[in-house]
Amino acid sequence: MALGYDGKLYILAFDHRGSFQKKMFGIEGDPTPEETATIADAKQLIYEGMALAADRGADNSTLGVLVDEQFGGDIPNEAKAKGLKLAMPVEKSGQNEFDFQYGDDFGAHIETFDPAFSKVLVRYNPDDPDAAVNPRQNEKLKRLADWLHANGRKFLYELLVPATDEQLASVGGDTDRYDAELRPELMRRAIEETQAYGIEVDIWKIEGVDAQADAETLAKQARSGEGREGVVCVLLGRGASDAKVDHWLREAAPVDGFIGFAIGRSIWWDSLRGFLAGDVARADAASKIADNYLRFIGVYEQQEVH
Repeated sequence: MALGYDGKLYILAFDHRGSFQKKMFGIEGDPTPEETATIADAKQLIYEGMALAADRGADNSTLGVLVDEQFGGDIPNEAKAKGLKLAMPVEKSGQNEFDFQYGDDFGAHIETFDPAFSKVLVRYNPDDPDAAVNPRQNEKLKRLADWLHANGRKFLYELLVPATDEQLASVGGDTDRYDAELRPELMRRAIEETQAYGIEVDIWKIEGVDAQADAETLAKQARSGEGREGVVCVLLGRGASDAKVDHWLREAAPVDGFIGFAIGRSIWWDSLRGFLAGDVARADAASKIADNYLRFIGVYEQQEVH
């Protein structure tokens, strides 16, 4: 099976687990069955917004749902029945170092839900002061990638490059300067090192960059090497403001090798907060989520080179 993906892809991401239950609900540790049901209902509301967007005329073949097994309820089946692309996480939530959520049983869980894409979130800085972290992660990620491709499945790799203390100090502690001046090249190096380890990725889910030239560099790296001509990138939102996400989308959309986005909190956080606080009716919250999602699609598509 050839590496990569052919077509546009606009993913609504709500596979957040540990951070979601803590920040949205104030729940620490393992949730009770009642708390789990409450969290699952919140995820259902996000999906209702997604389904509404699909009903408003969006091309279902380009729409993706990234949702987890723990709180996702029947959403995976509902999404697939509606003709939406299903993506599901493989990683354990809330870990600084990648590990499998279900240990050696990861393959059985993937086969049970049969997603179009299996996703990992990986924090990878090429200059990590702990030199053992990246090789440990890569060993597990190669095992996953090899299993996925041996079984005819697609690999969606979400790359985050958190600054080291030394890197942040070099830009005066300014995170915006880190994002603009240091992170693009660190991302390119992270992709290069991952490839050199023999980990083959179909879709790179990456943090936005401020300059189109950086997006071009990242897409070029993602496709470098034999057999990677079809590998593509999508942008993540990182919970940033609409203005910031819009800028990232406009810079990346015209670049060959970028095919869309995977955005989460920027689309649904405020609407869900309003619903849970009792300030927004469920139907209105779902409608606003649909509006936000479709607006980001519009921003991306208006900037594409046709």
